[in-house]
Amino acid sequence: MSPQPLPLETPRTRIVIVDDDDLFRESLGLNLAEQGFEVVDFPGGQPALDYLLAGNRADAVLLDWRMPGVDGPAVLRRLRESEVHVPVIFLTMLSDEIYEENALKWGAVDFIDKSRRLPIILGRLRLITEGAKPIPVSAGQAAAGAAAGGVLRRGPLELRQDIHRAFWRGTQVDLTLSEFGIVRFMAFQAEGDVTYRQIYDVVRGKDFAAGYGTEGFRANVRSFIKRIRKKFREADPEFEAIDNYPGFGYRWRDAADGEDSGGSRGEA
Repeated sequence: MSPQPLPLETPRTRIVIVDDDDLFRESLGLNLAEQGFEVVDFPGGQPALDYLLAGNRADAVLLDWRMPGVDGPAVLRRLRESEVHVPVIFLTMLSDEIYEENALKWGAVDFIDKSRRLPIILGRLRLITEGAKPIPVSAGQAAAGAAAGGVLRRGPLELRQDIHRAFWRGTQVDLTLSEFGIVRFMAFQAEGDVTYRQIYDVVRGKDFAAGYGTEGFRANVRSFIKRIRKKFREADPEFEAIDNYPGFGYRWRDAADGEDSGGSRGEA
């Protein structure tokens, strides 16, 4: 009997870390390696650019903002100008919204405070490299999305899944990866109403605990929804597609629903 061919080994997900803080870079790299990732790290922007522009594989890049010489934003701009579209997450101590807004406009998929715990960083990486978990959509929506190359549409909302970008009435809405996942889940949820817990599971994974008490995650969800509403209203001051059901959760309301949705469209 002829020998059976050995199965091909699936390459590990490769993460590139770019940070001039040697201790932080080493610690994060070891933690990611323990979780099964392959890690390549660089102490500055230029060697990282040399590696990525040479065509080396990377499934995601964790990028510091402030570095000597070529800083994080310059790295991202060079990659995009060179048509290198590897997903980039800024991992930085800079917390002002202006930094996050600029990062997303330049083409980053997310912006995470460096002080966040490892499970948060892991969750974001897995959303990017493995894809967000499936959401229930109708057969018509799925077919339309497949035919349009991964574009999902619902009324004025357009979601481009390949680049994790949202558009409302043709205007780009600069959502983080987590915010994009929440909007996609709500907009195409077959049952209509979604609970606080369901939304939180999209971001953090099923049964992840947070906050104080068994319902502590609700405050986190309210903060997410408040930021999402704010970003959509910057694109369209008349945006009212997210209805709030106090004590339960939220619903994505089609424009065609008019004023009859029955939900509160006030505070999150």
